[in-house]
Amino acid sequence: MPKPVLHLISGKIASGKSTLAKNLAAEQSAILLSEDHWLSRLYPNQIRSVTDYVRLSRQIREVVGPLVVDVLNTGVTVVLDFPANTPEDRQWLRGLADSAGVAHCAHYLEVDDETCRGRLHIRNRRADHEFAATDAEFDLITSYFRAPDEDEGLQIKIHRL
Repeated sequence: MPKPVLHLISGKIASGKSTLAKNLAAEQSAILLSEDHWLSRLYPNQIRSVTDYVRLSRQIREVVGPLVVDVLNTGVTVVLDFPANTPEDRQWLRGLADSAGVAHCAHYLEVDDETCRGRLHIRNRRADHEFAATDAEFDLITSYFRAPDEDEGLQIKIHRL
């Protein structure tokens, strides 16, 4: 039986993180956990600002973190569609793999801002995503984004789209 792996995903808004997560989960016969899915169902219409998102995201992490460790400990690979977009995010996510004593893979979607912005506009028009972001929100959230670095102790796989 193959050893479980925790897959983390890093990329800007509309870079393709959720699509990659779904594909990885199918390829790996893994459990997929999506932050947007949890947020939209547990806190419908409650996220009106980045501050709201940060507060509610932290609440979800308190529940999901131990769940991820438990699932990994059963031998099942997990794909976390939770943003691994800052060193602090990645430290928390990597800590889950470390707690379970399993390997991790940090997938980085290297996509330029204009491509992401164009995809975001299409996604917003389709209304096929749990959350829509404005250009101003894209700029604000992207300002916090930091690409993963091997100095963080990560096993990084870069995806250029």
